[in-house]
Amino acid sequence: MAQPLSPGPRGSRFEQRLRLGMLALLTPALLMVAILAWQQGRISTLNAFLLGFAALATLILAARLFHAVIYPLYTLSNLLEALREGDYSLRGSRAYRGDAIGDVIWEVNTLSHTLREQRLRVEEATALLGKVIEAIDIALFSFDDRGQLQLINPAGERLLGKPANAVLGHSAEDLQLDFALDPRVRTRALRTFPGGSGRFEVRAFTFREGGRPNRLIAVSDLSSALREEERLAWQRLIRVLGHELNNSLAPVQSLAETMHRLIRRDPPPDDWRDDVESGLKVIADRAGSLSRFMQAYSALAKLPPPKRRTLPLRPLLQRVVALESRATLKLSCPEDLHVQADPDQLEQALINLLRNAAEACRETGGGVTVRAERHDHRVHICIEDEGPGLASADNLFVPFFTTKPGGSGIGLALARQIAESHDGSLALENREPGPGCVATLSLPHDSRGELASDRPD
Repeated sequence: MAQPLSPGPRGSRFEQRLRLGMLALLTPALLMVAILAWQQGRISTLNAFLLGFAALATLILAARLFHAVIYPLYTLSNLLEALREGDYSLRGSRAYRGDAIGDVIWEVNTLSHTLREQRLRVEEATALLGKVIEAIDIALFSFDDRGQLQLINPAGERLLGKPANAVLGHSAEDLQLDFALDPRVRTRALRTFPGGSGRFEVRAFTFREGGRPNRLIAVSDLSSALREEERLAWQRLIRVLGHELNNSLAPVQSLAETMHRLIRRDPPPDDWRDDVESGLKVIADRAGSLSRFMQAYSALAKLPPPKRRTLPLRPLLQRVVALESRATLKLSCPEDLHVQADPDQLEQALINLLRNAAEACRETGGGVTVRAERHDHRVHICIEDEGPGLASADNLFVPFFTTKPGGSGIGLALARQIAESHDGSLALENREPGPGCVATLSLPHDSRGELASDRPD
């Protein structure tokens, strides 16, 4: 911590040096007057009076000059002392530009105004930061270089179950936070604190205050957010399952009741066998539809981790393009483009995207272009169709949401899940200029594949 400056060694004061300087300036004149008086031998009364008057006037003018030099310096000293004490309201008078002392006072006044504005901004920013720290739900703890708590926000008080005045000055070990003092720590784990238990994320940061190292610990309670996300996920799943089950069970129940009444009639109608066969066929169709729905859900929920390997992209794209014959397809991909991917999963994602593009083009008779390009360290696989485009992109990746008759609503969700499991991304947007849509699958580029292909056999 920086120590305050102490006064230097005492020497001759500035006032004394100034007086001595003025006396030295007058000494030649006094010596000249004394020499002239000695040579004349006798001084008349008038000359003596004039010499005395001249000496008195000289002393008065010297005193005024001394005051004129010393007073502005005292003024500057008072102004600088006020700045040191943090009082920026004082201003020096006679701050005239073009004058030596006036320029200095003007600069000091300007400095005082600048410091005042900066302090106001700092105070406003500090007040805002204080409000933010009080409002956030993340518990914050600041420890000094001795490991003692110096700052805690309301969320931290709730987490520890104690007010600030009861924990300030305590060590991290006393507060059960010593595990988080490592600045490299960033963990998500189940932990128990006096104020609650659950899954928390702990982060530690290092900063300096007063030249000494301090540590800031941020503890985020993930339990409530995870519970809310889990609740929403369950709601969406139950809504989708309920919708699909109702669509299947409602006609099955109606047909079962109809057939039950039909076979109980005595005598039965002549065409009762045809009606029963038709009803059973509908029941079988709905059961098959429900089975396919559950299989699609299982495929989305049980996607295994990808088995990545270096993969040349062009042959894979050629295989995928050869599978689709419902639209005119064009392929553009360099020979030396490689990615690290699971070929089976990547092929499945591309098949889903290409199938959607081909089905969209059936409405307009347009074609599909499959284009692969490298952008820095990423490979972008773009599938552009000349269909009608996207009416809305809000629910594209919601599982089981579909606008196509007979669609499962699983293709895009599965494709995006495959992309993200490969550290990639999937985006859909309308073409500019349209019409049509472009699906962009982005994956990390694998430069090792290019190096391997460049080696001589």
